[in-house]
Amino acid sequence: MAMNNPNPPKKPDAPGKANTAGNGLPGSSKSAPPGRPGQPVVNKPGVKPPTPSPAATPKPSGASSSAAPSSVAKSAATTSVAPPPRKPQSTRNRFSHIDANTLQLAKKLEDLGFLDGPQIESLYEEMRTSTATLGELALQRGLLNEEQLLQALAEIHGMRVANLEEAKPTAEAIKLVQKQMAELYKLVPLSYENDVLTVAMADPNNLQAMDDLRNLLGIKQVNPVLAPPKQIETLLVRAYSNEKEESISGLIKELEASGIGTATYGRENSIDLSGEEMFNAAPVRKLINMVLLMAIRDHASDIHFEPFEDEYKMRYRCDGVLYEMVPPPRHLAGAIASRIKVMANLDIAERRLPQDGRIELNVGGNPVDMRVSVLPTMFGESIVIRVLDRTNVGLSLDRIGMPPDLLAAFRAIIRKPNGIVLVTGPTGSGKTTTLYSALSELNEIDVKIITTEDPVEYEIDGIVQCPINPEIDVTFANCLRAILRQDPDIILVGEIRDLETAQIAIQASLTGHLVFSTLHTNDAPSSVTRLRDMGVEPFLITATVEAIQAQRLVRRICQNCRTSYEPTREQLMELNMTPDQLKGRPFFYGEGCEKCNNLGFKGRTGLFELMIMNDDLRDMVSRGASTDALRNYTRKLGMQSLRDAGLQALFNGLTTLDEVVRETVLEDDT
Repeated sequence: MAMNNPNPPKKPDAPGKANTAGNGLPGSSKSAPPGRPGQPVVNKPGVKPPTPSPAATPKPSGASSSAAPSSVAKSAATTSVAPPPRKPQSTRNRFSHIDANTLQLAKKLEDLGFLDGPQIESLYEEMRTSTATLGELALQRGLLNEEQLLQALAEIHGMRVANLEEAKPTAEAIKLVQKQMAELYKLVPLSYENDVLTVAMADPNNLQAMDDLRNLLGIKQVNPVLAPPKQIETLLVRAYSNEKEESISGLIKELEASGIGTATYGRENSIDLSGEEMFNAAPVRKLINMVLLMAIRDHASDIHFEPFEDEYKMRYRCDGVLYEMVPPPRHLAGAIASRIKVMANLDIAERRLPQDGRIELNVGGNPVDMRVSVLPTMFGESIVIRVLDRTNVGLSLDRIGMPPDLLAAFRAIIRKPNGIVLVTGPTGSGKTTTLYSALSELNEIDVKIITTEDPVEYEIDGIVQCPINPEIDVTFANCLRAILRQDPDIILVGEIRDLETAQIAIQASLTGHLVFSTLHTNDAPSSVTRLRDMGVEPFLITATVEAIQAQRLVRRICQNCRTSYEPTREQLMELNMTPDQLKGRPFFYGEGCEKCNNLGFKGRTGLFELMIMNDDLRDMVSRGASTDALRNYTRKLGMQSLRDAGLQALFNGLTTLDEVVRETVLEDDT
């Protein structure tokens, strides 16, 4: 018969139970003092310590004692084996929105005695809802002056602080750095000697700009110094006041006069390595730099360099529409292509095969990723650069133009624990931006999110992103199988292209995952038909699909030059409307101004159609209802079609009649 241990180990107190030998805090249940088991408990002053007892001393396993331990000793023994206190989750992640650079700056300001702990925490809290930096907020509150902030930044980055009030930039430096480049990078060139450029900047964290300048200008070294932002703006205006602003037309005239590239005209398909001087010429560099910076400034999405038999075109796509720039001479095709390939780390000797590369810039402290695609054609190499500017996207559901009622419904859908949410539309309709915005909202510390995309367009902190590579059999289906073994909560599949990918996405949804994906269909109801045409069983569609959102992008009228007008009867016929239906509501268009480059449009907004699955819709899908039947039923439920959303944007003065007609289709009543 086994003997009972007279001193069994005590379990920790249950949550909420008062501990008489704790740290003295009211209602404390986990606040045992640190130390080894059996160590005497130190009570607060004024509290009588418990009477020592031999039973309070732990004994080896199996030891017995005839003396019954006192209650006080039991309490002490119980307290001594209690686990150490655990900090609340909210305290640990209280300032998770603060980046490493801000934390480093705050610590330096505190070490220098410029700010104290409570002031820093107050600034952290304000940064939750503000786009300003820690230094900007401290300056606004009057907690710091510019000299103190620059001193802290200089000590962190090992830079010197310059006073630009009496500075005079050299002519060589001004000539080397174009005005557009200096304005975009928010710096001013000071001197240029022995292939070393000295520049003044206000943001020391933007060291990537130094690498960009070295690559774009082709110089050996860039030395940055710190200066107040206001002094940089003032000196920038003063330094370039006497300089004639360079334009693409002026650079092209300079290139024509120099005769660069004429010797290689007509030999685009030959392999010639002797043209380094040609594509490294200063005018060619300036032309490429100006085109890239203009595209970033105008928020262009693509830049096209297209060789033809007798001409060479440069175009860029802004707000979904291509605009032509001043064409360079035809004989510069080889020099321009070679210069871009050098910047993208591609093989300049290979002119027979397609190539893909990447150019990374950091403009004004904002990362800009440029994807370069080179395609050999009959008359040379056609190059398209995809501009991925994170700051231009704004990954927030509040910024994509969704109406408040639709936004509330969409937010409720993406918070569901499982199911499939589809976003449909043609290429360039903003599907990726909508899904990224949804993932950014769901990106929390307790949620595991994995995406598989082709390609990964934007990197999001806290989300695992997997690029597709069909050359090595990394397809959507194969990647999705591996993702399911990574314990995800939310999965993004870039596109459902085939039955295999659809089946795996459905299985992931059925096993408790929330799946986001895209399709290429004209509207939301036709997505059900597309899935059925792929071979997906109707009962699987009804069991997994929670909502389908179709969307389009239309150009937004520039608010600075917006003008109202009365539409003609012919224009109303395009909308299938009559003047009586307008009830005196005016239409709007943009006349064109400096803010919109005389285009009349600035930016784009979305048109959305959200179909939420309910029991009746699921029954119709199970019975094999047609797209028209599904569309008519959703209209009876009050679902807003894409044309309805376009008319609403038209009446609100956000877009024009031509944009609505171009992007939406009138549905025939059946």
